[in-house]
Amino acid sequence: MSFQVLGTAHTGITVVDLERSLSFWRDVLGLKVVLRDDVAGEALEEITGVRGGAMSFAILEVPGGGGQIELLEYTQPADRQHLRPRPFDVGSMHVALFVDDIEAVLRDCAAAGWRSHGTPRVRQEGPAKGMTFLYMSDPDGTIVELVQAAS
Repeated sequence: MSFQVLGTAHTGITVVDLERSLSFWRDVLGLKVVLRDDVAGEALEEITGVRGGAMSFAILEVPGGGGQIELLEYTQPADRQHLRPRPFDVGSMHVALFVDDIEAVLRDCAAAGWRSHGTPRVRQEGPAKGMTFLYMSDPDGTIVELVQAAS
């Protein structure tokens, strides 16, 4: 190969309402906002190919060297669609976050309007033995996997 991937810059998530999403990612999960900005017109089109686009975005730092999450609220074009892919649908994606207490996260997330896809499951065998996993979704349908290390 003539190039090398050096790492992950961020994971981008398009949201309905940036402030509503920040109230979860920042205020419930405790991620730190490191940048907020707006971009529109030619600059946005050159990067994304979206004609007539305008958006506000925020970049949040994931603790422990986990990279960054970028939340994007497009205000233009007006014909955007709200997709809600299920975990098994092609094109579905999720963000996995290490947490120290899945049950506590579940309580705080439920109070903020997020829903669980199932119940926490502890792996009984293999390399992830003892680890606990759970999928949940925010009000926009973004899937977040919670991962708790073995105790």
